[in-house]
Amino acid sequence: MPETAYPAMKALIIGGGIGGLCSALCLLAKGWRVKVIEQAPVISEIGAGIQLSPNAIQVMQALGLGDAIKAVAFRPVASQMRDGISGKVIMSSPMGSQMQRRYGAPYLHIHRAKLIHILLDALTAQSPGAMNLNMPVIGYDQDEVSIKAKLANGEEIGGDILIGADGIKSVIANQICGPIKPQYTGNIAWRMTVPLARLGRNIPPPAASVWMGQGKHAVTYLLGDGLANFVGVVESDWPQSDNDEDWCGLGSKEEALADFDGWHPIVTSLIDKSDTHFKWALYDRKPLSRWHDGRAVILGDAAHAMLPFIAQGAAMAIEDSYILAQLLSAHQIRGVESLYSHRIARTSKIQKAANANMRLFHHEDEISRIRKQTSLKIADKVSGNAASMMALDWIYRHDVTAALQ
Repeated sequence: MPETAYPAMKALIIGGGIGGLCSALCLLAKGWRVKVIEQAPVISEIGAGIQLSPNAIQVMQALGLGDAIKAVAFRPVASQMRDGISGKVIMSSPMGSQMQRRYGAPYLHIHRAKLIHILLDALTAQSPGAMNLNMPVIGYDQDEVSIKAKLANGEEIGGDILIGADGIKSVIANQICGPIKPQYTGNIAWRMTVPLARLGRNIPPPAASVWMGQGKHAVTYLLGDGLANFVGVVESDWPQSDNDEDWCGLGSKEEALADFDGWHPIVTSLIDKSDTHFKWALYDRKPLSRWHDGRAVILGDAAHAMLPFIAQGAAMAIEDSYILAQLLSAHQIRGVESLYSHRIARTSKIQKAANANMRLFHHEDEISRIRKQTSLKIADKVSGNAASMMALDWIYRHDVTAALQ
């Protein structure tokens, strides 16, 4: 990523997560100054595993972080769909070296905290003091020549552009678009990570595995630091409140085991051997048609929050960050408006695909289970591995590091 001739430009980045840190690094590579403003008092170890597909790894490689991520990540050998009770494989598509050959980058599993710290270490090395903690932002003011982040303590911080990378409950998105009303999907999610040493013979397969079931599904995969990751999604009329969407909310082991009673021992062992059982409600948000207001722009979950059924939430934030930096370097502030012609159609399509997978992974009864699994097995046999990979080309082959050269 070559530098540009605008070293004096300053970006205020609201949010110190994956999207915020990536946008800071991408802009630094283009000669910008950056100030990341994070409301949390510390960067903590909370979180779970995430999947980084080749389209995301391309950006990490462009930033010079590919080797650091590969060193602590796990490379799955396949993508699988399994029956949740019997564990039988319904569909399987190779990943591993095939991904590298086909897309020029691997598919990796990594703990979110590991990725955050790799990004944060890179930011600190390149711009000491760029990360600013314990600074809740309540909005922004702007004029023709600058923009100011308004802090909860009454202070203001000025810059040339403000990037809202502040997640699904984005303060910046609410100011740009007005209040955003999410809709409960009728599903809750369980999340946990478990040391492999606790699981004995019930270690999950070295694949990205979806375990399908009646009114529910589970996702298992290995991480690169001796951990297994579990996400379980269950149809539920759990009462909704303002705090239901907090993905650090706690449930109990007993609740989670009851939700997956009778399932394969790999699934139930993950639940039983976990120390902490996070539980939250899944809400859907319609695609936003407006992602900017003058010098204010949003990206990642703030712009296009998506359900976790296609493993592209982090990847879309990473793509956003690179493209925004490219456009800003080429057009300065005018590049903000250009971002959306490149991004809204793609992220909206991926949001819809995630919604479709939510329905695909669940069946209603025994008859629908047989029909769905039979059709998937036939499709797997007829189409073969190459066709399975081609079906995802539109996601994985989209290399933003080459798109705007």
